[in-house]
Amino acid sequence: MGEKKAPPPPFAKEEAGELELFETEIKECERTALGRLQAVARVEVNVCKLDFCEGWGPPDNLESEPTSGFLGAGDTQLNSWRKAGTRARELSTGGQGARRDEGRSREGAVRMVRRSRSRKLQKLTGLCRREEGLRIKRSCPSCGPSEPGGEEKKGRGNPVSVQLFPPELVEHIISFLPVRDVVALGQTCHYFHQVCDAESMWRRICHRLSPRLREQGSGVRPWKRAAVLNYTKGLYFQAFGGRRRCLSKSVAPQLAHGYRRFLPTKDHVFILDYAGTLFFLKNALVSSTLGQIQWKRACRYVVLCRGAKDFASDPRCDTVYRKYLYVLATREQPGVVGTTSSRACDCVEVYLQSSGQRVFKMTFHHSMSFKQIVLVGQETQRALLLLTEEGKIYSLVVNETQLDQPRSYTVQLALRKVSRCLPHLRVACMASNQSSTLYITDQGGVYFEVHTPGVYRDLFGTLQAFDPLDQQMPLALSLPAKILFCALGYNHLGLVDEFGRIFMQGNNRYGQLGTGDKMDRGEPTQVHYLQRPIALWCGLNHSLVLSQGSDFSKELLGCGCGAGGRLPGWPKGSASFVKLHIKVPLCACSLCSTRECLYMLSSHDIEHHPAYRDLPASKAVGTPEPSLGAGAPQDPGGVAWACEEYLSQIHNCPTLQDRMEKMKEIVGWMPLMAAQKDFFWEALDMLQRAAGGAGQGPPPPES
Repeated sequence: MGEKKAPPPPFAKEEAGELELFETEIKECERTALGRLQAVARVEVNVCKLDFCEGWGPPDNLESEPTSGFLGAGDTQLNSWRKAGTRARELSTGGQGARRDEGRSREGAVRMVRRSRSRKLQKLTGLCRREEGLRIKRSCPSCGPSEPGGEEKKGRGNPVSVQLFPPELVEHIISFLPVRDVVALGQTCHYFHQVCDAESMWRRICHRLSPRLREQGSGVRPWKRAAVLNYTKGLYFQAFGGRRRCLSKSVAPQLAHGYRRFLPTKDHVFILDYAGTLFFLKNALVSSTLGQIQWKRACRYVVLCRGAKDFASDPRCDTVYRKYLYVLATREQPGVVGTTSSRACDCVEVYLQSSGQRVFKMTFHHSMSFKQIVLVGQETQRALLLLTEEGKIYSLVVNETQLDQPRSYTVQLALRKVSRCLPHLRVACMASNQSSTLYITDQGGVYFEVHTPGVYRDLFGTLQAFDPLDQQMPLALSLPAKILFCALGYNHLGLVDEFGRIFMQGNNRYGQLGTGDKMDRGEPTQVHYLQRPIALWCGLNHSLVLSQGSDFSKELLGCGCGAGGRLPGWPKGSASFVKLHIKVPLCACSLCSTRECLYMLSSHDIEHHPAYRDLPASKAVGTPEPSLGAGAPQDPGGVAWACEEYLSQIHNCPTLQDRMEKMKEIVGWMPLMAAQKDFFWEALDMLQRAAGGAGQGPPPPES
């Protein structure tokens, strides 16, 4: 009779289970890697296998192993571990010592199997990460094979250059990267700069970000511009009241082609994209994770209309008055009776902001083409100002209290007085509030219309030139340079010239001009410590400035009244622009503030940005006198003048506590690092407490 074989020990069963699991994972990884090569690289499997065998070769430590690949190596090591365990058990004295040695050998073998399995999985799946698959040089991905005469590593073959791949394949792989990584990759070398700058590659990215965008946009680089617009679009808001004071993001309409303009109303938010589609972002009552009902802003969206050029509502800062939305759009109108042709005509459509229902429509002659609309005046005498492509301004008057009545009537469209009296002027843009209108010409000039004596006194400090019988007479502002854009509040305004300087004018009761005091300004006054802003906004009694630092990080500065949390971090307000405690998105381009919330629009247009010029040394404020010597350093930013102004402001404070508060404000908007500001604020608090100060002052901003 043959000898009866003994059953395998439990240790061998556990090893066999570990081996089967290891073999299953290896096969799965092989299938996954092969599938990825077929889907991404779009090459045949046979070619991939040929390149692997000829170019890369197997690892050196597996040349003498069986042809079964990584599994043969596992069998060889497993046999050696079995022999070692058997030898250890033979040399043991038996009893508990033998069982202890058997347990130790079993645990060590399991650890070695797992360690070997993880190493082999890393070799198989981490080729691209370790650059063992393509053998790309770290110095430059586009360089070719190694230099002749160089010694090649055993079994490695020649390195493969990225330039050997088809350009379509490289563009296809790069198109799956985020836009930010594509831009960074294009700055590594000349080859990748050409690949990442190709319009065909940006077209792939644009179709991935916006699958429904079939037509290219406008501009020199239409597909790159469209991809960047859709990647950076976003609307952020922060509520002033409540416990939770953090920046939130609204719903992003998938159909939107970037964000061009936005306008918050009483209940909702309206967004206009670059394709002329106006979106209606609705607020709603939703249930939170804790089961409570809460008010959610901009959580749903619908398309209000298409073909829109511009839109406007009540110009007052309080959204309660924004009942109707006026949309300037282009519509196809039927042609002459008896023909099938149609022609495009501009029209103004009026919608209810609460429901989005259209209640009124005004159509103009096809020969008139408009590009901007603003509102001015009260509800019963609402004046619509329309700016044509030629720079002329037309106006018409409607009564908002009768818009909801179903009737048809004709309104008179008349040329505004600024275009009648000054026909040579070509207006580029307009801004308005309830009682005044501001025009900026294509040459950078500024003209004003003021309709009430109170606002005129706040803006100019006198009523000498005010004519109540001729309120449309334009008044020219005297400015030292060309104006690029402006912001108009209720009784104050802000202007930004071509050198990036900010000029403020008007009422300064709450310090909303940012000049460091509360004295009214009847003419444009420069704010010397602010330069090159991205956006400027003026409200009822406070002002906001969006600026960018040297490291391209953006921050929000504010001044004026801080009641209701409208200046986060400064509840008492400030007469100078101070940094607000709010996180600003990287691509923020415009902002708006209401009584309840602060909104910031994020969108980056590669073809539209403020082109500021360098200020000549002869026009710089604070330049030292020539008598100081030819080698004396100049001060083009006016830092010395600003420091003298700060000292005079501190000297004018009556008490020590007021001087401490003023010094904290000055530290807040000085160009210092976050750690330096924290140090000065903490030192001032210590001095204030030592002097018997009652208050701790405003908390330092987040670093």
